[in-house]
Amino acid sequence: MQVILKVIVNALLDSTERYQFHVNEFEVTDTLQKTLQLHTATPSTEHVMEIRYEPQAVFRVRTVTRCSATVPGHTEALINASFSHDGTQLASGSGDTIVRFWDLTTESPLHVCKGHRQWVLVTSWHPSGKYLASACKKGDVCVWDPKCGKQKCKALSGHKKYVGTLAWQPIHCAQENGGVLLASGSKDTTIKVWEVTRGQCVVTLSSHTQGVTAIRWSGDDLIYSASQDRTIKVWRPKDGVLCRTLQGHAHW
Repeated sequence: MQVILKVIVNALLDSTERYQFHVNEFEVTDTLQKTLQLHTATPSTEHVMEIRYEPQAVFRVRTVTRCSATVPGHTEALINASFSHDGTQLASGSGDTIVRFWDLTTESPLHVCKGHRQWVLVTSWHPSGKYLASACKKGDVCVWDPKCGKQKCKALSGHKKYVGTLAWQPIHCAQENGGVLLASGSKDTTIKVWEVTRGQCVVTLSSHTQGVTAIRWSGDDLIYSASQDRTIKVWRPKDGVLCRTLQGHAHW
């Protein structure tokens, strides 16, 4: 019915817009008869029925017709990329073991960061934009200063296998003199929480029986970790307590 009403209105108005139709303040979602039966006490063919129409907003998606810029730099496969929170920079990690920063305003290279010895598998921006963390196939985590491209601290080493996921503590959860905290999840089945300004491991969370595939740091200061063991575990990072194990998935 909406299609028929739309055709009538467009023919009268000589337009091609989309419309929403209402009868007695109720939207017409099916036929007029069903709408009247549902929302009118005594529908009658003797009464004049007023149908109100309202134009709807249409979001037209335009196809990408051209590449705005191609910026070369990496010499091996590009494995990951992540935007800064203000959208002015892009960080990329590659099989060439290098992390690169790109200026999106000028679409040009910004910093070349060398510190990893294996493929860079993941990059993650701190919510404040003051830090970028990257992790590699060797299990090392590096923290960079996006302004100058220098390392904020020594490489964070401790995982025995590759690190595939990172998560920063939300800013509003940070405690006074508690430092800047970063969590890393590894194929070695553990999650490590690092204080990046000192370059120290604060706590190691271990209960998974297979590799950790994803971690998220929630707004209530809990860490959620997902693993190939088909479980999700909830941790309290300040003391390393396992709060809950969520089970139910049949595959990882």
